[in-house]
Amino acid sequence: MKAFITLSTLIISITLMSFNSSKLINQSDIPLMKTLVHKDSLLRHVVLFKFKEGTSKKDIAKVEAAFSALPTKIPQIVGYEWGLNNSPEGLDKGFTHCFFLTFNSEKDRAIYLPHPDHKAFGAILSPHLDDVTVVDYWTK
Repeated sequence: MKAFITLSTLIISITLMSFNSSKLINQSDIPLMKTLVHKDSLLRHVVLFKFKEGTSKKDIAKVEAAFSALPTKIPQIVGYEWGLNNSPEGLDKGFTHCFFLTFNSEKDRAIYLPHPDHKAFGAILSPHLDDVTVVDYWTK
């Protein structure tokens, strides 16, 4: 029995070492890794809204619904979520809504930006919008 436990421990140790060694990076692999990271990463499109003072809850709900409908209308959007600011830091500068879209490529984002459904959403939003901030980035 002692030999079995020793043998099992040895096999587990060798298996774990082989998994860990696969994580070691050879300097010559770094250019290849950068290509793969970019290829396998996702393009995030972050949109923050600040509504005009006095905008009704009903109008804000229309904007929320219209933005939330875009992923069903524009297939290039591969991920979508949104939420309301709840940061206790007080650094939001009046921005209350965050919308977070994901694209597989810059080409997909380029299709989304002038898309007729995106433009129609802009027409719903613009009468109520005080300010907007947009940040796009590739995930790492």
